[in-house]
Amino acid sequence: MLGSGRSIDGWRSGRTFSWPVRLLMVPVVIVITLLGLWVTAGQITSDFALSMVLSGVWFGLAGLAALLTAIHWRPLALPVLGTFVVTAGVVTAVLFSATFTDNTVDEQIAVAGGPGGNTELASGEFVGQAHEATGTAAVIEFADGNQALTFSELETDNGPDLRVYMVDGTVDDGSINGDFVDLGGLKGNVGDQQYEIPADVDPSTYSTVSIWCRAFSASFAMADLQIS
Repeated sequence: MLGSGRSIDGWRSGRTFSWPVRLLMVPVVIVITLLGLWVTAGQITSDFALSMVLSGVWFGLAGLAALLTAIHWRPLALPVLGTFVVTAGVVTAVLFSATFTDNTVDEQIAVAGGPGGNTELASGEFVGQAHEATGTAAVIEFADGNQALTFSELETDNGPDLRVYMVDGTVDDGSINGDFVDLGGLKGNVGDQQYEIPADVDPSTYSTVSIWCRAFSASFAMADLQIS
């Protein structure tokens, strides 16, 4: 009853929530959802498949918590449940697109010899770690002294937030044992591509190339570089 001292807005629990509190719930829900995903995806295990399962479990538990909150405190239904649904939907769409669709590139990459007198300093074949992979990685030095890392005929699975690392140690499927240089995001999981090596980086000290999934803390593939 309206005369009971409870507002219509807070009839479920007998509590009211001001608009600033409701608005504050939006970034809180987003942060909690993404923080939980970060933990379940990349901190608990380095196994990519298990990380995906744990991420699904986290979304299920978080969604249940959001639903129960909306039922118990109706004024928080939109900022809590609505925000969770939108956040989970966007993240799922991004992960699905990045994981199940190939990104093919066909860059003209530098090779040894050629008009400019390029030199191949090192090369190695890709082997799969968290995912199967084939292709060749090579360090090419140009006549002007600049250097680049090239991938030829690369083929591996796609995934979210894939990076190209040069590592001065070894790489397991879930850990980097040594320092590394981040050459940027992987341009494509299929095809030829080239990455500039910064001038202050000595590639001879980096013996391993890793295609690293930063989102799930897993190495999709690696190549041991052998001096040419």
